[in-house]
Amino acid sequence: MGIELFFIAIGLSMDAFAVSVCKGLSTQGNCRKASVITGAWFGSFQALMPFLGYLCGEGISQYITAVSKYVALFLLSLIGINMIREAVSEKKENTDASLNPKIMFPAAIATSIDAFAVGVTLAALQVHIIPAVLLIGCTTFFISCAGVHIGNVFGNRFERYAAIFGGIVLICIGLRIFIAGS
Repeated sequence: MGIELFFIAIGLSMDAFAVSVCKGLSTQGNCRKASVITGAWFGSFQALMPFLGYLCGEGISQYITAVSKYVALFLLSLIGINMIREAVSEKKENTDASLNPKIMFPAAIATSIDAFAVGVTLAALQVHIIPAVLLIGCTTFFISCAGVHIGNVFGNRFERYAAIFGGIVLICIGLRIFIAGS
């Protein structure tokens, strides 16, 4: 599950990337500090949420191991479809340059809530959770840092495409797990 986990990490980080691009859009001048703080918030929560999902899922994993490929397909596809749906909707999220915890905490929760469901899936697939959450958190950290810089330099041209790409990646991983488990 090594390469699949890496692609799950990339897919999960796309929401954080999109918000990071918005942070970069509203950050004037040098955005190094903003990128590190944004990456730390999003990376931490993207690591925490699958861990919590794993803990919850571990209790029920013995009951769903036989159907884990269906659970993975369902959850990852649901998350992916939701990401794509949100990306193509006209509703824009309002973000500002503030790095205040009152702004960053809800943003980190909002961008990582789908990672909780992935954690349940990882429990069903009996994945070693510590390396998995470290990979997810570090990947999100670096992608979020890049998002702030990209937003600061290039603007919001990539935000929608990143979320669509992340959704497609998660759906493809769900299909791969389903097919490999058959």
